[in-house]
Amino acid sequence: MPVSMSIPRRTLMALAAALLAVLAATVLATPVLAATVPATTLETAGLVVLLRHAEAPGTGDPPGFRLDDCATQRTLSDDGRAQAGRIGEQLRQLGIGKASVLSSQWCRCLETARLLDLGPVKEMSALNSFIGNPAEEKDKTTELRQFLADLPRDGQPVVLVTHQVNITALTGIFPASGEAILLRANGTPNPDRIDRLQTR
Repeated sequence: MPVSMSIPRRTLMALAAALLAVLAATVLATPVLAATVPATTLETAGLVVLLRHAEAPGTGDPPGFRLDDCATQRTLSDDGRAQAGRIGEQLRQLGIGKASVLSSQWCRCLETARLLDLGPVKEMSALNSFIGNPAEEKDKTTELRQFLADLPRDGQPVVLVTHQVNITALTGIFPASGEAILLRANGTPNPDRIDRLQTR
């Protein structure tokens, strides 16, 4: 005569709970890869990309540097040049195929701007660093705010390549090298802030 084996309901529930715990632990232990760019593109009308130049080892510039001589300045490293190319690709993935690109007159900013490959680069003195001349902060920030206020809300994307001190004065954010603050022109000196975009 066959023997009937019955498992108590409490035992079955305990086994089920243990199995769920094991599955949950497995899922939590599985690494999740963070996307480097949003899954969808951005609305580009009125978009402003406020970008700190790519990686350039050091701080500030050597004494006696000249804007017309890159050899006297702190410039992009090979990693910085590669980073600038990645930034351009990341912006294209966001839907920015072409932009009005303006840059500080410092060589590391101009090179970053050109390596983005988003359009011709124009120099803009309001984006120049004032790290060695803090008295210039107010005037440069005011000029940059006026430029932003004058941008049309439905205009093509604008990329502004500048320095940490300029971005911090304008937004209060201390960006990493190659980090961008995404803004939206709204007809005022204080554009709407959309997001931060980092590229390594």
